Amino acid sequence: MMNKRIILIIAWMTALTGLLGQNLMTVEDAVSIALKNNYSIAITKNLADIARVNNTPGNAGMLPTFMINGSDNYSVNNVYLDLSTGSTITANAGKSNAFNAGAALNWTLFDGTKMFITKNKLNQLQKLSEIQLKDTLMQTIFNVTVAFYKVVMQKEQLLAIRDVMAYSLERVKLLQKGYEAGIAHKNDLLQAKIDLNVNREAEINQLNTIHNSKRFLNQAIARDPETEFEVADTIPLNYEPDPADLNKKLYINNPTVLSYQKMVDIARLSVGEFQSYRMPKLNFITSYNFQQNDNNASTVLTNRTYGPLVGGSLVIPVYQAGNALRQVKAAKIQLQSSQYLLDDVKLAIYTQLKTALTEFEDQKSLLAIERDNLTLAKENLKISLERLRLGQTTALEVRQAQESYANSLARLYDFEFNLKVTETQLKQLVAGL
Repeated sequence: MMNKRIILIIAWMTALTGLLGQNLMTVEDAVSIALKNNYSIAITKNLADIARVNNTPGNAGMLPTFMINGSDNYSVNNVYLDLSTGSTITANAGKSNAFNAGAALNWTLFDGTKMFITKNKLNQLQKLSEIQLKDTLMQTIFNVTVAFYKVVMQKEQLLAIRDVMAYSLERVKLLQKGYEAGIAHKNDLLQAKIDLNVNREAEINQLNTIHNSKRFLNQAIARDPETEFEVADTIPLNYEPDPADLNKKLYINNPTVLSYQKMVDIARLSVGEFQSYRMPKLNFITSYNFQQNDNNASTVLTNRTYGPLVGGSLVIPVYQAGNALRQVKAAKIQLQSSQYLLDDVKLAIYTQLKTALTEFEDQKSLLAIERDNLTLAKENLKISLERLRLGQTTALEVRQAQESYANSLARLYDFEFNLKVTETQLKQLVAGL
């Protein structure tokens, strides 16, 4: 008894050491890595940063512009001047210098409220970019989650293949003994060995499928495809959707709906921008200028002027060849199109929710049936093997029972995976990932 306990402890410690030695990754780990590394997220975040940088009062035209300018032009010319007084001025290599400097401030005081509409539009564009970033985050989380549980499901399938292979090996052993005892046919033994080899081939193929699924997950989280990691071999299924709560949150939280709603808001502001083009525009201008011209080949040797300037301009659009009216009409049509797109997206998202809810309930029912079916298939297989051991049945019956058990296992893990994918989709629709 003591020796058995020691063996069990050593086996447990060996298994634990092997598990800890591997890089066991959870779905939360995968999502965390993806949120840090994913290229689509990085690009969308840059776009959001651009929208934030562009959202300034100055970009909306609400602030004045101030400029300092200056120039200095030096020239050497041969000059001949024939004056009205009858005198003549000539100069070879006459030198002249013109220097100008000034500072000017230009401020639009009124532009038909366009600057305020534009500032609001910039606010909405920034919010739109933030919503689109969230949409990208949600899509990335969805893709990574599905890819992660794809690996888990493939690992479950591998365990199922090995489980079936164990029964195939037992079947071969029983038929080998029966053949040696002269109570089993050789063709039954050969078929059992063929089936065992097919199971071994399936194991090799499944291992390759797992490696490919891991590479795809590594790509989704933007790291080296050959990075080694392990996952658990079970899919947690403890989610119970609340249809009323999902319906309530759908249009409030769904990033796609919110994006199209912002596009409607932006299109409405664009109408206001074009309408402001028909309003007067008032500018305030002030500057200080300095100018000096020196010319040794002229009657005026030095000409210097300097001083401040204060003024303004008022532009009243009277007739613009119908352009302002045309732009307003086009903007209103675009607004209408944006509203149509929003309504279409709402209907599509609502349909996705209803479809996902139905799919979830169907998959849950199928999973419950298949779990019961698996219990029956496993019991049937064990009974068939025992009957074969006692020589009370044929190898064909055992093979059929084994195939039934293998198919049930495969269906069970498919239903579990599909249920998890549908759960993830429901959460994504209401931005609950």
